[in-house]
Amino acid sequence: MAVAEEKVTGCITASTFTDLYYLLRKRQLDKDLTRQTLLDLIAVVDVLDVTGTDCERAFDLPMRDYEDALLAYCAKRHRADRIITRNVKHFEGSPVVAVTPDEFLVVL
Repeated sequence: MAVAEEKVTGCITASTFTDLYYLLRKRQLDKDLTRQTLLDLIAVVDVLDVTGTDCERAFDLPMRDYEDALLAYCAKRHRADRIITRNVKHFEGSPVVAVTPDEFLVVL
């Protein structure tokens, strides 16, 4: 809601976007519904590019999971204030503070 009301800027990475496509199709949503759902998402969030440099520098972060490190480095490059995640532990060592959705709502 806060993103749709432009109180905050919501962002996802391009790779997260493709993951969402895969998950929606796997849940048996038809192609048109998947397409519309993702187009609706694009209308309210920014889709951040992931560069080769992001891929390289993610290796240098002291994080256990490479995909999370890549997301964290991309968030850093785009100057994100926070990463919102259900699993904050995965983002220990992230250059961008990770918070749970509930923690974010308190801050908001």
